[in-house]
Amino acid sequence: MDSIKIALKKPFADAIKSVFGPDLGIDPMIEPSRVAGYGDYQANFSMDVARRLRRSPIEVAESVLKKLPACTDIWHKLDISGPGFINVHLADNFLVDRVNLLAADARLGVPRNMQTETVVVDYGGQNIAKELHVGHLRSLIIGDAIVRLLEFQGHRVIRQNHVGDWGVQFGMVIQYLMDEHYTIREETIASIDQIYKQAKILFDSDDDFAMRAKNRVVALQKGDADTAAIWDHLVKVSNRHIDVISRRLGVLLNTDDVRGESFYNQFLEDTVRDIEQKGLAQEENGAVIVLLPEFVDRDNKILPLVIRKTEGAFLYATTDIAAARYRIETLKANRLIYVTDTRQTLHFKMIFSLLRKAGFAPDHVRLEHASFGTVLGNDRKPFKTRSGETIKLEALLDEAEKRSQDVLVSKNPSMDTETMKKNAQLIGPGSLKYADLKNERSKDYLFDWNRMISFEGNTAPYLLNAYVRIHSLHRKSGKTISESISAQIRIIENEERWLVLKLIEFPEAISASADELAPHKLCNALYELAGSYHKFYEQCPILNSGDPQMTASRLALSAVVANVLKLGMDLLGLQAMDKM
Repeated sequence: MDSIKIALKKPFADAIKSVFGPDLGIDPMIEPSRVAGYGDYQANFSMDVARRLRRSPIEVAESVLKKLPACTDIWHKLDISGPGFINVHLADNFLVDRVNLLAADARLGVPRNMQTETVVVDYGGQNIAKELHVGHLRSLIIGDAIVRLLEFQGHRVIRQNHVGDWGVQFGMVIQYLMDEHYTIREETIASIDQIYKQAKILFDSDDDFAMRAKNRVVALQKGDADTAAIWDHLVKVSNRHIDVISRRLGVLLNTDDVRGESFYNQFLEDTVRDIEQKGLAQEENGAVIVLLPEFVDRDNKILPLVIRKTEGAFLYATTDIAAARYRIETLKANRLIYVTDTRQTLHFKMIFSLLRKAGFAPDHVRLEHASFGTVLGNDRKPFKTRSGETIKLEALLDEAEKRSQDVLVSKNPSMDTETMKKNAQLIGPGSLKYADLKNERSKDYLFDWNRMISFEGNTAPYLLNAYVRIHSLHRKSGKTISESISAQIRIIENEERWLVLKLIEFPEAISASADELAPHKLCNALYELAGSYHKFYEQCPILNSGDPQMTASRLALSAVVANVLKLGMDLLGLQAMDKM
């Protein structure tokens, strides 16, 4: 089923061409209207054309309007408002047909992409031997939503957790453990995290220890058995921790998706050699660097991309280049997406440039950095505990579940303890995730417990409340969602019409969210849909309508809303529940 934008684009494009000719390549710029009384959709091309042709926007709009029929199967009225917007008032029969088609479609009107891709999504990226903290939250949540959206579109998505499991930090931790005559035993990630901190203090203060730690890295790289045994144990404990947190958060990453920096160690020498042979690298003070002229500092001096240090060690850049080659050449990916924070923007711009220039990433391969901002506390600084320490993800999830349970108790004191606990285990993480995803990912956002677990406003509980309300309504009706959805939907009241409009915008919201790697667009669509449903529920009698056909229609409309809310929440990684 084509989107409404596509359905409207052709007649408007034809009318524009008939007035201004085909050479201008004018986009009709069809968008949903957000203001009541100004149509359901708007064509917003007039100002762009007026600027290019030095004409009045109103004059441009009027000339195109004359080429369009006043009434069609799609619209019943067109008019002009503001500086030249053409308002499209959709025909009720068109809306009814659309929503009934959507109701009968298992994919709720969302088409599969005809041209599918093999996409590698690089997210997670935790450091081994350290507990996960709030700084890891956004990569996991945003990456998971992107994966879900792309998979739903029909793409083959390969999840990759590029963990930091190699380098000086491991020489540091392993050497510290060896100095303490460590024997492998059952460790918790918390105890290993403390060992890491103690080793870091020693590394920074003791030159002899620092040198031995660096030599331990060399021993690890050469496969020393004792060193490798401790490293392997640290990795296993850390991966178990990552897996537990991922399951609690409800993200799709698991241990099978882990392909850490250590995996690419075997390719680093060849990667540097190949770059050198292509004439892109040079030596500087014993190090191997690449100079990319498009990247300069404030003094207009070219920034070097170091791919091998003076002592022969490799860097994150070298590993990222080798990983990209592996994903393109071995995994056959034609799209690479990296979900990391905005501080790595320059790093990835330089990596992408080198991948292109070296021929490692052909033109048909898309390279994208899905960057995100920082989680801020009330002081608008990076979110930390009152003592200034980074908040552990495990503690954050515990707090989310506790607060959710408190809210549920106040809302429904009679709910049994077991159900209350299970619901809190879903609402808590879901609220954390939604509070993140509803924000434009490239921006920072303010962490606020009270807002995110509220049943009012743009929150996960607000969406869940609409979903629960529909299921409660159906239990009272004696019908299931699947039974009522087959009835024909009619539009009588304005609240029904507005709700139908929100439903038929859903496929466009999915497409925009997936294509632009922007989960917040789906969040906004679901929030508007839930709000429209609450108004419909309050203004339009359903079970007591007095007309069996109207009751059936409104139950069917409610059922479609429930299915759309459930699918939308699934794609965001939120779990729906029919009682709360």
